[in-house]
Amino acid sequence: MLYEAMLLFGVVFITSWLFDTLTQSRHALTLRHARQVLLFVVLGLYFAYFWVRGGQTLAMKTWHIKLIAPGLKQVPVIRAVARYLLAWLWFLPAMVLDFALGLTGWISVLMIVANMLLWAGAIMLDRDRQFLHDRLAGTRLVVAQPAPARPKNKKWYIL
Repeated sequence: MLYEAMLLFGVVFITSWLFDTLTQSRHALTLRHARQVLLFVVLGLYFAYFWVRGGQTLAMKTWHIKLIAPGLKQVPVIRAVARYLLAWLWFLPAMVLDFALGLTGWISVLMIVANMLLWAGAIMLDRDRQFLHDRLAGTRLVVAQPAPARPKNKKWYIL
């Protein structure tokens, strides 16, 4: 997730820059909710596009992880979107609880971390050790074998 977040920095930066340019915003809190909705949609499009196109984002390719829909040639758009929305359950329950209780500071961070640990621990309840959002979306993470190296046909001559 950390590697994916580093790669998404560019996507979020460009999206925010375009938003600020088009709305003439001079402060990050100007039209804050519109910006959040736009970033939510753009991130959803990013993930759905790569999952449907080949089952892998750049970070997933690096770690040889692939998203599949068992029994199907490629992940359908509806399953990719469902997986994206359900993956927010890693954070959303704790964020809602934080907001409802008015929590701030380290207790808020601890609440989100606890939620993430509980969500990750849910794989122990799954017979295939899949995340709950994958089970609910009808998708699955598998190890992707890297493509075999192509033989080089070039001959190198030293002059």
